Amino acid sequence: MKRFRLVVVALIFGATAVCAQVDANSDDQTEGDRGSETEGVTSREAKLAEEFSDPLTTLPQIFLQDAYTPANYGTDAPANRVIGRIIVPRVPRISFLPAQLVRPSFQLVTVPTGKGSGDTRTEFGDMQLFDLSVIPWPSRETGLLLGLGTVWSFPTATHRLAGQNSYQVGPAFAAVYKGIPGVILGTLIQNPISFAYTSDTAQASNALLVQPILLTYIGHGFYLKSADATWGLNWRHGTSTTLPLSFGIGYVRVREGLPPLNLFVTGEWMAYREYAPVAPQTTIRFGMTMAFPQFRPWR
Repeated sequence: MKRFRLVVVALIFGATAVCAQVDANSDDQTEGDRGSETEGVTSREAKLAEEFSDPLTTLPQIFLQDAYTPANYGTDAPANRVIGRIIVPRVPRISFLPAQLVRPSFQLVTVPTGKGSGDTRTEFGDMQLFDLSVIPWPSRETGLLLGLGTVWSFPTATHRLAGQNSYQVGPAFAAVYKGIPGVILGTLIQNPISFAYTSDTAQASNALLVQPILLTYIGHGFYLKSADATWGLNWRHGTSTTLPLSFGIGYVRVREGLPPLNLFVTGEWMAYREYAPVAPQTTIRFGMTMAFPQFRPWR
């Protein structure tokens, strides 16, 4: 598990070093040139900060995150998740047709297998596929964007403890408001429902997942956000309810000749839980996102 966290940290600092080298190579610019570019760069950084947390973004990007949980309820063992994700948008030529966002996610998870601190197992987790269409109403001038679609989960876990041992599908909804400069408000709501199982011991699942999103840009590439926690409400009687809270800081780098880079770190705390004997207590997330605005969305 430590090896996976070191890989993520190395990628983050390596990307930062590349950006720093670009800064060094650009020192031959005159002060006047830099001054004339400051406003434009700041504007792009603020826009990108929003796009990196927007569930309805049409910006192609690659996302990598390590979520380390040092403390869990119900066990002394830690947990860890390395999450890789790509966002592939399709923007049609005809404006009244909905834009489509396809977002597959892959996981490498370390899960507790007992109550002891060393009782863990590292395996590949289930794959999720998020497919959302951005509704062309209301108009973008209002600052409000809405999306409808589906969420899928495939039992690709290499061990029964690393996944849910079932195929799942359900509705998904997203709403984002960008009417306040430098601020993004939104939510992502999903409800996957199991319909086929790979194990006789697999339990049926039907859960409402709500991800609140709040981001504010504070300048010089930095932003504050509360956008990583997902509230879980299982509809079946006697199943778990969890309400975590998160807060973090991020930094956006914009340099010519390189993809824009987003680095962030957030902390998460379980504010409320019910019928969840084993659940994360505190979680620290380290993440990196690379955007590719030069790539035209497939049509």
